[in-house]
Formats: sequence, C-alpha cells, structure tokens
Amino acid sequence: MYINDYQAKELILDIGRRMYNKNYVAANDGNITCKTGTDTIWATPTGVSKGFLKSDELIKMRLDGTVLQQGELNPSSEIKMHLRIYNENPKVMGVCHAHPPVATSFAIAGISLDKPIYTETLLTLGTVPVVHYETPGSQGIPDSVAPYCKDYNAVLLANHGALTWGENLIEAWYRLESLEHYAMILMYTGHIIGKANALSCEQIQELIKIRKKLGILSGGLPPCCNMEASNLTDIGVMSSSAGRSSEANTADIESIVQTVLQKLGQIK
Repeated sequence: MYINDYQAKELILDIGRRMYNKNYVAANDGNITCKTGTDTIWATPTGVSKGFLKSDELIKMRLDGTVLQQGELNPSSEIKMHLRIYNENPKVMGVCHAHPPVATSFAIAGISLDKPIYTETLLTLGTVPVVHYETPGSQGIPDSVAPYCKDYNAVLLANHGALTWGENLIEAWYRLESLEHYAMILMYTGHIIGKANALSCEQIQELIKIRKKLGILSGGLPPCCNMEASNLTDIGVMSSSAGRSSEANTADIESIVQTVLQKLGQIK
C-alpha cells in the first residue's frame, strides 16, 4: 500500500523536474508531498526550485506537522494545506501544488473548471472548483480546501494556483497535468474559437457511470442543461446532401478566423 522512503523521495524529485520543465512553476514556487505510512510523509522544502531538488533536501514529517528528518532547509509554510488534505481524506497518498499558467489564470479570474465539454477530463479529473482567497501560508488555505478533499480531486486557489491529490503521487501529478490541459481547452474553445458543443445530461450520466466502474468515486458533477445533444452529426463529410452542410461549416470556420484575428488585433 505504501511506498518506501527511497521510492517516495525519488518520485518527488522526478515530479519536481517534470513540474519545472513544463513551466508549471517558476523560481522556487510549488510543493510536493508523498505519504509513506499511516502518519508519515516526505515533503519538498521551502526556497528550492522544484527543478533542482536534491534528495537530502527533502523533509520527513508526521501528519501533525512534527519534523522527523530534515537537512538545512525548513518545510514550506504551505505544508499545512498538504497535511489538511491527508487528515481529511486518508485515501490520499500524494499531493501536488503548482502555478500552471492557464489554470492559474482561471483561478485569478475566479472561473471554475466545470464545463461539460471534454470526456477525458470528466472521467479522470472531474470538475474543479475555485476556493475563496486566503493568504498563502496561512491557516485559511487548509480551512478553505478541507470541504473538497473527499468529493473532488483538485481545486483552484483564488489568485494563487492549483492543488491536486490522488491515491498515489503519480495520480496527483497526472491530475495536475489534466487540470492544466482542461484549462487550455476551455481557454481555446471559450475565448479563441468561441464555440464548444456541451455534452448533454444523458451523455454526462453515461460518463459518470464509466467513472464509477473505473473506481473513481470523486470528481464532482458538472452542470448540465436538459437539451438535445448537439454533437451527434458528422461535420465536414462530403455526400450528395453535403452542399449546405459544407457551406455552413465553411462559414463557421471563416467566423472563427475573423474572431481570432480581431482578438489578436486587440492584443496589439
């Protein structure tokens, strides 16, 4: 059930490098923890880039915050939110906190990631609420996160960043990747292309059933409207009756191109 200390430390170092190389953190941002026993975790220290971590810099702690083993560096002030997640949900074995640019932009804008448009995210990550703002490192952050630790797999911290957890550290990391990927898709469809076909309530329920079969019981439920599915027609297929469809598709593309060009012009 638990991985050993060596495996946990190596995994933290590997994910720290991945986090840094993907531009999910800058400078010394972010923190990572991994559970190795009923009451023990390994954690990244304060003041070190996640891309340049060393094994002897990692810190072993109890879930009450007691330090069991450390080098010259102290735990991050944000360790409290990690400890709170482990204490609220004993199934959690790994936690990642970072500032991926697109997802963090949604956090700053106060926009949750909950539009039902992407099957993969709905299956593996679920919806991602934005929790209210609290000062980084304060007790307010773990208190704000606590209500979501069992029913969700991630949250956005208002004006701050992203926080994910899982039944192992790899799962927590994958959820961080999925969260940023989902945020990018929402940005493109909502603010660049300006169009997205939402899944119907029936389609969402089918996906939730699959999610439960996969053993994923958390992730929340996205909002849905009682409307017919808008994604059941093939697009761009040439046939004897495809004339008007092709013309409509071309018109859609031209409209999208014009919208994008206008937005690029506004950026200038």
